[in-house]
Amino acid sequence: MIRATGIVLRRGTKVLLDGADFVVNPGERVGIVGKNGAGKSTLFALLEGRIDADAGTLDIPATWRIVSVEQEISERERPAREFVIDGDRHLRHLQSERAAVSPDDGQRIAELEQALIDADAWSAASRAEQLLAGLGFSPDQWMRPVGSFSGGWRMRLALARALMAPSDLLLLDEPTNHLDLDAMLWLERWLAGYAGTVMLISHDTEFLDAVARAILHFDHGTLQRYRGGYESFVEQRSERLRQSRIAWERQQKETARLQSFIDRFKAKATKAKQAQSRVKALARMEKLAPLHAESGIAIRIPEPESMPDPLLVLDGVSTGYAQPDGSTQAVLRDVTLMVRGGSRIGILGVNGAGKSTLIKTISGELPVLEGTRTASKGLEVGYFAQHQLDMLDIQSAPLQHLQRMEPDTRELELRSYLGSFGFSGGTVNAAVGPMSGGEKARLALALIVRRKPNLLLLDEPSNHLDVETREALATALAEFGGSMLLVSHDRHLLRTTVDSFWIVADGRVQEFDGDLEDYRSWLAERGSQLRTQEREERQAEAADAGVVDRRTQRRLEAELRQQRAVRRKPLEARLKKVEAEMEAAAARLAELDAVIADAGLYSDERRDERLQVLSEHGELSKRHDALEEDWLALQEALEAIDREFSPT
Repeated sequence: MIRATGIVLRRGTKVLLDGADFVVNPGERVGIVGKNGAGKSTLFALLEGRIDADAGTLDIPATWRIVSVEQEISERERPAREFVIDGDRHLRHLQSERAAVSPDDGQRIAELEQALIDADAWSAASRAEQLLAGLGFSPDQWMRPVGSFSGGWRMRLALARALMAPSDLLLLDEPTNHLDLDAMLWLERWLAGYAGTVMLISHDTEFLDAVARAILHFDHGTLQRYRGGYESFVEQRSERLRQSRIAWERQQKETARLQSFIDRFKAKATKAKQAQSRVKALARMEKLAPLHAESGIAIRIPEPESMPDPLLVLDGVSTGYAQPDGSTQAVLRDVTLMVRGGSRIGILGVNGAGKSTLIKTISGELPVLEGTRTASKGLEVGYFAQHQLDMLDIQSAPLQHLQRMEPDTRELELRSYLGSFGFSGGTVNAAVGPMSGGEKARLALALIVRRKPNLLLLDEPSNHLDVETREALATALAEFGGSMLLVSHDRHLLRTTVDSFWIVADGRVQEFDGDLEDYRSWLAERGSQLRTQEREERQAEAADAGVVDRRTQRRLEAELRQQRAVRRKPLEARLKKVEAEMEAAAARLAELDAVIADAGLYSDERRDERLQVLSEHGELSKRHDALEEDWLALQEALEAIDREFSPT
């Protein structure tokens, strides 16, 4: 297990952790939450050994293999699939040794061949391809050089490389930032089958809730541990805050009473000693700071001044991009849709389907190739996408950005407006350049909605935002009186702000009659259909080439069995660990039950032993329950794989 005792971490003069203790058990999935700048990434740097603690001890098993996602990628010419396989350094080392060994050294060749079998060398390419496919890479991209992909796609490659590496501890820092919804759902399933320990930083509350089984919360220089996922954390923390407020209020009453006693009697000699004892009691009393909402952000989106209906109509539209040779490549075809006044629509679709293309076409940023785009008089579009952050003037401050838009508006009003987006005090006059991605996103959104749009087009607006700001954004969008189209992988944001969905697939856009759970089923069914179609096409190609059908069938069935085995292997390994731990826990619980049943345990002489036994029994019962939940989830995941790879 990982055990931290009395950890002190500083960044410059700022104390991030002051005497923090925590334990992470083998096989646990632990979410790390806290405000931006609290020290989450610094904690990961400590776990990886890239920095040392300023004080305290951190014990991690020496045999544990720790893997994280690389932030800088230097191998730009490496084919994507080979780059991913490179994550398994042990395998690459064995392959290098095998290539260099003398043909005459039969014993060493035999040893290396066996080592390669143990390292699953022969399934490495297949495993890498499954990772790439799950993260949204199409087969024609698998052998493209790493440098040919954009920054967001290179981060997906870095994530695939980390998942490829054998590990005991997987550290994931905001892994969903560059993923869309289908890739994120795939990652959830992959992590469910991972056999090691996961520590995860994420501001996506539904992803945290799906993956984490414990939460470590950065709380005023300490790390507080909570059992369960994010929703359970919210409930437990709310209760803790309520109890803290009650305790603080009681303490304030007692403090006031003691202080009154001191003030009243400190001048009287007969009461001087008693007064001094109250002074000491007052000094010893633990000072509980009032616990308030920490974010201070309450986003308010101005109401539109008018609301035409409909706002915009696309009729028979084809849209796409210009090619280097001057031709155009259509991404979406024959799109006919209407954006009504007050409509709130979430846009779904797999990666690369054309969601962002649709948003750009509706905004007018991308011209239509065929058909018509008809905007109503009075349409005012507010378009937010990640490239808007690059349009900010990094040398200027938030207040300067707003003053350029509205030079005649009073500074006090502009400051008040910026304050609702979390910019107050000195931050309104601080240069944009050094700001975090989340702060820049907040500023870009503030500038966009200041114009009072009646149609908001939001393409992944919650990227880089912390949990508190996401909640504030969700509340603001829910209260917004205009129309809205939203592309997001944040399911909580989608659930709380949209009324209906469009789905983009196969070059078309249509209404989706369902919710996010239905979309998850749609993705699974679509994936199964595509795999079946691929197998049938390969069979047809083999038949056309004159290959004996039975031989082809055997080869395809063998490939299918191999893919199934590769998918099942990490789940089976984790299941074995969970079953062994459950068996050990059950055996120990039986021993403790026998001790608890002993009437002699309840004598005064055995009081300390009784407390220890009951405490251990309670903790072990909780652990056994959690293991049972993991066991059931693993069984369901294995059954899902069997269904996925069953013959059609």
